[in-house]
Amino acid sequence: MSGIVHKIQWQLKNKLQQAVEKAVASGELPGLTIPEFAIEVPREKEHGDFATNLAMMLAKPARNAPRKLAEIIVNNLDTAGTPVQKVEIAGPGFINFYLQPGWVYRALVEIEEQGDHYGRVDLGKGKKIQVEFVSANPTGLLHMGNARGAALGDSLASILEFAGYEVQREYYINDAGNQIVNFGKSLEARYLQQLGQDVPVPEEGYHGEDLIETVKNFINKYGDKYLTVDAETRREKLVEFALDEKITSIKNDLLDFGVVYDEWFSERSLHESGAVQDTIEELKKKGYIYENEDALWFKAAEFGDEKDEVVVRSNGIPTYFAADIAYHKNKFERGFDHVINIWGADHHGHVNRMKGSMEALGYDSSRLEIILMQLVRLLRDGEVVRMSKRTGRFVTLSELVEEVGKDAARYFFVMRSPDSHLEFDLDLAKSQTNENPVFYIQYAHARICSIFRQLEEKGGQKLPAGDADLTVLQDEQELDLIRKLADFPVEIETAANTRAPHRIAKYVHELAGLFHSFYNSHRVIVDDEKLSQARLVLANATGIVIRNALRLLGVSAPERM
Repeated sequence: MSGIVHKIQWQLKNKLQQAVEKAVASGELPGLTIPEFAIEVPREKEHGDFATNLAMMLAKPARNAPRKLAEIIVNNLDTAGTPVQKVEIAGPGFINFYLQPGWVYRALVEIEEQGDHYGRVDLGKGKKIQVEFVSANPTGLLHMGNARGAALGDSLASILEFAGYEVQREYYINDAGNQIVNFGKSLEARYLQQLGQDVPVPEEGYHGEDLIETVKNFINKYGDKYLTVDAETRREKLVEFALDEKITSIKNDLLDFGVVYDEWFSERSLHESGAVQDTIEELKKKGYIYENEDALWFKAAEFGDEKDEVVVRSNGIPTYFAADIAYHKNKFERGFDHVINIWGADHHGHVNRMKGSMEALGYDSSRLEIILMQLVRLLRDGEVVRMSKRTGRFVTLSELVEEVGKDAARYFFVMRSPDSHLEFDLDLAKSQTNENPVFYIQYAHARICSIFRQLEEKGGQKLPAGDADLTVLQDEQELDLIRKLADFPVEIETAANTRAPHRIAKYVHELAGLFHSFYNSHRVIVDDEKLSQARLVLANATGIVIRNALRLLGVSAPERM
């Protein structure tokens, strides 16, 4: 499924290729292979409806100036059967296309016909893609960084699905290794404290106040039953209870945030199945593991990393990195064409060695894509918020959702590129003003719904888009709005290609702005029945696209505000 813009781009691409082939046949151009070239929407309206860089792309193989090449292409261009009205050469050799004004009306009919599916494209062609995100240690509560990862990962997965990929959302549960050992020691200290013993929480342990709640729940169930058993048994039981509680809490917090995973993958299962040991043995056989100071090392430096990396410590215990290699091997064994990880920027040093380990195992490392996201700063009254009521340290995801709501939280976390630092203004997120982008977009949708309530109260009905005379929509604000609606499938394709949910956030904000401008200047239900019907079609189409865009971002589209 694709929109009118895609169809016209495809038409123009074919016509341009034919023009080059014709010029080659006549000897005006040397024999050459046509390189990849773009047909894009110019930023400035005066540069036409579409423009191409084909002449610039041909300059090197044709050994000629781009502007001269543009003239040759235009002279050989046959635009019959397309909506092209005029072609111009601009700047260093851009070819600009100006279309007949009526071409955009077709978009309104498509939007109404396709409804919830409008914007879908077949970019992925059913390829299997996995998005792994959040994957926070189940030793505490989810915080701001996790929240940003959750919003980004879930929105990206939705956009990729809309773009024709078969997508799986996965959470990797870090339920093994050193952090679980320290978790057990911390729980034990809190348990003994609750039962009257003066025991400190180990320095390398987890100091969150939430662990006190966990051991109180444990005591409610088991009392002092584990006070007299050996430390190993006590820690094992505490960890088992706490992991179950924490993972349930994480699942519930993410559910409240609108995030549902297809798979919760246990790190422990990799150790228990022997997958970690098998992976180390395979790397040994391939010559990428060596022994030094009683430890086993992976030759990460051979793959562009700064130094080699330990996979088995001198005490014989595999590192987190060893489990991570086995985990990513497992992903590819499950048949994914491509896997995407969303990590905090503090993991940047792990990227090269992770991709290198996949190369060492014989996989194409370009199939593993790692998106790094920057930190989030919370602001209240212009000041940075550092403290949480519940943890005494960081603000949790559940506290944030309780304060500003799911919609504002989801939108604010995706409105900037992952690689940019994010300042989350709590006061702005809660405000019901046009400065709050979520309110502004949702208000546009609510206004559209109110138009149709008015129509119903008057006993009127909207004609199907195909039956309305859309040519009466001639005003610049009307045409700008239609053009923006027509661009939605292209935005989906670009956002999927560039892994950029923030593009959809920006797009729907701009669309809401165009609708508000139109609404503030024009009445929709007017005495002129033709104009009224055309504007109702336009308002309905705008409502559909706002809903579709917000749904991909995990944000609701209320009918009243």
